[in-house]
Formats: sequence, structure tokens, C-alpha cells
Amino acid sequence: MAQRIPITLHVNGHPQALSVEPRTTLLEVLREQLDLTGAKRACDRGECGACTVLVDGQPMFACHVLAVQVREREVTTVEGLARRADFQPLLEAFVAHDAGQCGYCLPGFAVAAYALLRRLPRPDAWQIRWELVGHICRCNAYEKLVAAVQDAGRRLHPEPEDP
Repeated sequence: MAQRIPITLHVNGHPQALSVEPRTTLLEVLREQLDLTGAKRACDRGECGACTVLVDGQPMFACHVLAVQVREREVTTVEGLARRADFQPLLEAFVAHDAGQCGYCLPGFAVAAYALLRRLPRPDAWQIRWELVGHICRCNAYEKLVAAVQDAGRRLHPEPEDP
């Protein structure tokens, strides 16, 4: 058994004092120690996006990041985003466009889409597809996901009215 080291992670705005083996991934800590199961374990190789979280506001695959690499950094999971008012229009758009289908990939897509909409308030379809490369949907709902993200951008950032 590898030696455990103490670390502090800032998860969803709260410090979490933990003891982890150096090889423990962020995904393992979130799911197994903090009971935050929104980030899904799917491929476990950084190829599908189901485990996407934000680290200092940037989307990252939690299965490809060691917990020790993000100590003292801000980690935001889909559970943390769910409490934010600016996340609700994205969820509403996903529902309106039936983008969830089975829902397994949805947390990862939602986290990545949230980060995209903070950077590009009204992305076009090409920009959305480009930004969500690496996210896999088992149900093949890609067009619905793209439409939902575009709709969320319009909901969050409506066109200014002409005077």
C-alpha cells in the first residue's frame, strides 16, 4: 500500500481535508471519498468526457488528473454548478431539446458547455462542436446537445433590443 499524504481540495467552494495515495485520481476522490457522483466513471482513460469537472474554471477530465495536482485549487463539479442561477438556463435548454436521452454523459457535457458559455456567450454550432470534441454520447444526441447549448446561450445572453 502506498503512503497516504494529506491534501486540501477546494470543492464547490468548500475546503476538503483529505488523505490520499499519490496515484489517486480526482475522479476517485470525488466519487469515493466525497460522495459527489455527478462526474461519471466511463472510459477511465480521458477519452469520453463523462467525468468533466472545472478546475479553476477550466474543464478537465477528472479521471486524468491526480488529486494531488489540484490541491489548493478550486474544483467545481456538476453538483456545485447545479446551485448556480446561471446554470439553470443550460439545464432548461437541455430538457427543452431532449438532449439528455439516457443522461449518462449529460453531467460532463453540461460542465463543459457551462465553461464554453462563460467564455463564448453566444457560440455558433461549429464552435460548440469544436469545444465539445472528446465528449462521447452513447445515444448519439449530438445535434440535440448542440441545439441546447445554442439555446442556452440565447437564454443567458439575449440580443440587445434596437432603440
